[in-house]
Amino acid sequence: MRYIIDSYAWIEYLTGSKEGQRMEKLFADMGNKFVTMECCVAEILSYCLRNNIGFNGINDAINKNSFIFPVLREHWIEGAKIRFEMRKKIKGFGLIDAVLIAKQREINAEIITGDPHFKGLKSIVYIGD
Repeated sequence: MRYIIDSYAWIEYLTGSKEGQRMEKLFADMGNKFVTMECCVAEILSYCLRNNIGFNGINDAINKNSFIFPVLREHWIEGAKIRFEMRKKIKGFGLIDAVLIAKQREINAEIITGDPHFKGLKSIVYIGD
């Protein structure tokens, strides 16, 4: 199975939270493939800077456990359309969230997240409470 790991899930996993520990089974299955979008790497760096956490080790873990995919113009364009539609149903649905859905549709993957904006959506592995 292919998975896109969003920023929320990475942070929970890398900080060892209960939610993040749910990813252990997914990582243990050698048949699974993991993707991290570049925009999520930027969000994770922002989290590290705000919380005075070293980024190098975290970045190494992300690179070791997933393929880093660029965000291309077509992802931003499709993401803008998705965000427009999603905001009709989900208040505050973000553009990066929408970009993840655009990539999800492109590569036929599931998104691993604990972000409440994704709760109940199709092809989501929800690790939140």
